[in-house]
Amino acid sequence: QLQLVESGGGLVQPGGSLNLSCAGSGFTLNYYAIGWFRQAPGKEREGVSCISASGISGGSSNTIYADSVKGRFTISRDSVKNTVYLQMNNLKPEDTAVYYCAADGPTFITTPQTMCHIMKIYEYDYWGQGTQVTVSS
Repeated sequence: QLQLVESGGGLVQPGGSLNLSCAGSGFTLNYYAIGWFRQAPGKEREGVSCISASGISGGSSNTIYADSVKGRFTISRDSVKNTVYLQMNNLKPEDTAVYYCAADGPTFITTPQTMCHIMKIYEYDYWGQGTQVTVSS
């Protein structure tokens, strides 16, 4: 059974940091583009960041960030742990939301031009249950 499990959310003061984890079970995350999305109360789910599949070769991946988090958030992949991380620094109250990771794929053969996306949410096939991030003083 393919599963994604998020962790690492919590309550943090403005300017603080959190590191979210997205652990995969039942499949290899290297073969999937992994996206992080968030949904605040009363708002639509929005894309935050994504990392492209690294495929069988396990090469480097491309990343995309929403304008609102550029320079503050960093997405990365640990192939050994089968986990994707979202390091969030300089958090702001407007970052408060439930954060979800999702997988789109599989893609076994990749090139340096292989990309991911955060706009077409419906193309992501597998979703985690979400983790709450609250930024408040």
